[in-house]
Amino acid sequence: MPDICYCDMGEHPEAKQPNGSSGILHIPCSPNSSTSSLTATTQEEPSRIPIIPRNFVWRLQGGRRASTSTNSTEPDQEDAMAAVDVVAMDGPINGVLRDSFDPWNRHNHRRQKGGGKWSATGQDADDDEVCKGCIKISRARASTALRDRKRAGSQESSSTLPTAARPNPNPANPTKQTPTTVTVTVTMPGTLQHSDLDDGGPKAVPDQLQELKHDGSVLSIAVSGDYIFTGTSKGQIVVWSLSTYQLVQTIQAHKRSVLCLFLSQDGKYLFSTACEPIINVWCPKTFTRLYEIYSTYDVGDVFSVVYSPQHETVYFGTQTQYIQWVGLKDEDRKVSHDSANHPDRRQHKFFDSRAVGGTSTPRRTEDYYSLIPRAETVLEVDPYAIEKYAHYGWVFCMQIAKGPTVLVDDDEEVLVSGGGDGTIKLWRLSDKGPGYHEDEDTKGSIQELMVLGEDDAESVMSLFVDGSFLYAGKLRGIIELWDLDTKQRLRVIHAHTGNINAVGLRFGLLWSASTDGFAAKHSAAHTADESNGTSQDVSQRYQCLSRWKAHDAKILSAAAATYQNHQLFITGANDNTVRIWHVNSAPAETEETEGEHEDMMIRSLRQFVSYKTVSSRPEFTEDCRKGATFLGSLFKRLGAQVEMLSSDGPHNPVVFAKFSGKLEPAEKRKRVLFYGHYDVVPADMAGENWKTDPFKLVGQNGYLYGRGVSDNKGPIIAALYAVSDLLQAKALDSDIIFLIEGEEESGSRGFEETIHKHKDLIGHIDYVLLANSYWLDDEVPCLTYGLRGVLHATVCVDSKHPDLHSGVDGSNMISEPLTDLTLLLGKLKGPKNKVNIPGFYDGILPITEEEELRYDDIASILIKRNATAGPVDALKRSLMARWREPNLTIHRYNVSGPDGSLISSHATANVSIRLVPGQEVEEVISKLKSFLKAEYEQFDSENTLTVRIDNKAEPWLGVPGNYIFRTLEEAVMRAWGSSSTSTPPSSSSPSDTESSSSDNEKANGVTLPPNATNGETTPTGAAAPKTRKPLYIREGGSIPPIRFLEKEFNAPAAHLPCGQASDSAHLHNERLRLVNLQKSREIFTTVFRKL
Repeated sequence: MPDICYCDMGEHPEAKQPNGSSGILHIPCSPNSSTSSLTATTQEEPSRIPIIPRNFVWRLQGGRRASTSTNSTEPDQEDAMAAVDVVAMDGPINGVLRDSFDPWNRHNHRRQKGGGKWSATGQDADDDEVCKGCIKISRARASTALRDRKRAGSQESSSTLPTAARPNPNPANPTKQTPTTVTVTVTMPGTLQHSDLDDGGPKAVPDQLQELKHDGSVLSIAVSGDYIFTGTSKGQIVVWSLSTYQLVQTIQAHKRSVLCLFLSQDGKYLFSTACEPIINVWCPKTFTRLYEIYSTYDVGDVFSVVYSPQHETVYFGTQTQYIQWVGLKDEDRKVSHDSANHPDRRQHKFFDSRAVGGTSTPRRTEDYYSLIPRAETVLEVDPYAIEKYAHYGWVFCMQIAKGPTVLVDDDEEVLVSGGGDGTIKLWRLSDKGPGYHEDEDTKGSIQELMVLGEDDAESVMSLFVDGSFLYAGKLRGIIELWDLDTKQRLRVIHAHTGNINAVGLRFGLLWSASTDGFAAKHSAAHTADESNGTSQDVSQRYQCLSRWKAHDAKILSAAAATYQNHQLFITGANDNTVRIWHVNSAPAETEETEGEHEDMMIRSLRQFVSYKTVSSRPEFTEDCRKGATFLGSLFKRLGAQVEMLSSDGPHNPVVFAKFSGKLEPAEKRKRVLFYGHYDVVPADMAGENWKTDPFKLVGQNGYLYGRGVSDNKGPIIAALYAVSDLLQAKALDSDIIFLIEGEEESGSRGFEETIHKHKDLIGHIDYVLLANSYWLDDEVPCLTYGLRGVLHATVCVDSKHPDLHSGVDGSNMISEPLTDLTLLLGKLKGPKNKVNIPGFYDGILPITEEEELRYDDIASILIKRNATAGPVDALKRSLMARWREPNLTIHRYNVSGPDGSLISSHATANVSIRLVPGQEVEEVISKLKSFLKAEYEQFDSENTLTVRIDNKAEPWLGVPGNYIFRTLEEAVMRAWGSSSTSTPPSSSSPSDTESSSSDNEKANGVTLPPNATNGETTPTGAAAPKTRKPLYIREGGSIPPIRFLEKEFNAPAAHLPCGQASDSAHLHNERLRLVNLQKSREIFTTVFRKL
């Protein structure tokens, strides 16, 4: 009989276990598939998992589990289901919790033996027994949850038991088969099965690096060395950074949709055309409008444009079936900006004609027309520089090719055009001026060389010339291959089902994209591919190597590019998105470059995020262990000595990794300890809060989305690859020790015991460094030098009576637990939130002049960025109250018994106290218990009071002027000083003289929006912002291990926030900006080298 394994939605592919002596029931369920399988494989029996009947099956509903049984006659069915529920309830049950302590964890419901009216225990007591009132509430909640699940399960469709073996979950790798097992197939409601052959192509899908979203359909794409330019249906050119994938600038380039973007071969000019008779020429570095070109004819939309460097001439194809041209340097064609022939001022023969009676319709105008930049030069096309009816259809596409046929010289440029009539034409270019030549067969500056294809209206939507071969993308998914020397059509490739709007040859492969939403790559005709060094058999030419669904919409444009040794295929569609696909071939056996190493960092982070390392829920215990194993393997692969450290308790292991420096002897090396955690908070997929799968790393608009990407997996990976960079450069002198725990989100359970147990292995430490927080806003880098401590307590009042009816039994003779609890907690705080515990504020350090200057600095900067944040003094006072003053909060009440007119026999409430440097945790605990005991005794109640300390963490205060903070400051200034992100004016950050002295709530309490600049940042070539020091900040949240590590190793600690205030850690759609990840790696590299 197999046990149950609590696998979650989208089980990790490495979750399969080898055969063993006993079975474990796996429930892998991909959100993208229509069925889920219950598969019995084998594994050693876990002690904490209950045995269940054979006819017990799982149901899946709305991304959550509900249990039910089929044809059950066994008497223990309900007990087994209840047992499953009890295990599932062992941990936080309220979705995503920011607190590390779960008051309903059955391990925490304890009271001291001996009875009596009052008792107070800590979590370390050895003689505790279960608190019966809390267990009563826990069981009631479990019973209610069980009923809800059974009710939900009854609404599901019945499960079936097919006899077929489980299908291979890796269709892209048919050789990798899973063990043959008995499978239970569960059909998900509202889904359809998708056959592997539905799209008619292989399944090797490239990695999607980023998705760039804007507010208009993407009709055209051009790529330079630094930027991706996209033309949209809003008449805009949207510029994205190739290094960070963030929005750089939005240019209102035209009045209507931008149909074509073309970048000159030398990178000096960017040409744009639109649904208007205007061609614009831009500088692709400064984004200034250099030229405005217009025709004297009413040519309608301009579909295509190219530039000939040899002739310094622009050629464009129009809706009126014309090809026209103009020389960029032709002084004779320059006109004034207010020329009467300009399309905005001249009379249109149709639209401006007068109706009967002499009336006319005013021209349409929009406010955004004024946003179009003024051109430096205006060029008017010569009326004779025209090839009328170049095609008997719209001129959709053009290209300049050098020596593509034996009819011209090898270095002679030829214009190639494709039209809506289905023909492809080659044109010889001439430097002679426009007008008729003596030879009437030749007119203007272009001469027809050849015509390919027939006038059959099978429009040529895209084309690409490679040597003497021409690839034409046509309607209904057809790609034609032509030989330009023999004028023969060599091959017809059925690549897609929709119109092919992009086709090209890059990296030795043929790429295409279609209105069916698919992109594809085919092997090409070359016998040797320079990109991957592989040879292809003749029979393998033009075979489909990969075909994937790139968009759930029509792909209107695509481009291929190389950036830092990354081969990219970029697609744009009418879903307002641009997607960047990483299409690198198998890496050659060469030395790894910087770009490839950065790509490895993203791949490692993607794998890391895929593990559901939720420490607070027992169903993810196996994922936590696998996440730790993955991290240990990654450390080892990059050169570290690795150990898995554990305490005597059932806690997730601490990953220990040591990178040894090269300085000899070893005793001279400094030793830096980097602390982090691989566990994450839950990510509930119920509803539509998450835009993406939280355990699948997704890039969008320069951000990486996924649970744990900011807290704390991203910073860990950045620090790891920083050390790897130093090792490769042979520049690592110090020893770098990583301690990555798996229980931080659950109060760092067992962490201190593990460190005590393995302290000899860890050895002497000189500095402690962590990166587990965020900036104050989205713009200004920060360093954290202080955290508040925390004390979580549960206050319980129990009656000797059971739950009673308030009408039958209620009287003033009975002490009601909820009344006692309410009166007692009301005495904890007075007016203006003053805590009434005697001596509570004793020992708090006074504010120094240096620290007050810091608050002035921070408040003034935040006000400059967001004037609505309030007066400077009010903001300063708010920051001080959240960061350096203690506070007491009552979180929630809970009572026993169902809802109704009852007198509950048990009442409980949760209290948290935020502590600041100068307050000792144990002293505050003692004062809290004494105060509650003294006040409760005055009630003369027959009920019993219990105070339980659930979790505690000491406050921490670093010294900004010490060596590790100075090193961090220099590294931050060096990394962000050259950034295009705007920063406030420089200001000093004086050192703090307070002595150094952490819960998982890492909230600053201040969140400001980014600058309101329409998402624009300074382009390359603009003046760099002033370099300023990072803001030195404190935080109101707590990180338990930081002060412990500082005291345990007698080493100063420092904290580098890596993320932005908008990262949404612990919330849905957690993210980390790619540039922040890259800069954090750069900062860690500098710090590890200098310390």
